[in-house]
Amino acid sequence: MNEKVKYWIELSDYDLETAEAMLESKRFLYVGYMCHQAIEKIFKAYYCLTFDEHPPYSHNLSYLSGKTDLNTLISEEFKEFIDILEPLNTEARYPTDKAMLLKSLTKSKCESILVKTKKLQVWVKERL
Repeated sequence: MNEKVKYWIELSDYDLETAEAMLESKRFLYVGYMCHQAIEKIFKAYYCLTFDEHPPYSHNLSYLSGKTDLNTLISEEFKEFIDILEPLNTEARYPTDKAMLLKSLTKSKCESILVKTKKLQVWVKERL
């Protein structure tokens, strides 16, 4: 495995650990954000493995998966999860209605997001 791929995997793992820490500290807005970051970076690792070049400068998970064959390999369940995860990146960074978003991100919802993020990350890692 080349250094670029390792780099993105390490960042993805770090972001997932950060999401866990945010859940423990009840910083629910950032659980979703860090889960998004973890998936973004594991997709970028896959891109680097596929093309041996720097991945696109994008935070859009659907776009990143679509630049490789991940989009055709990924299950409908994971695609639906990506649709849930996608807005958490922007909303956490630029919350237009932070109170409403925080209300929707309960502890149980964040636990579910974290579990699904781990599953998707492992699924991608198995293909690296």
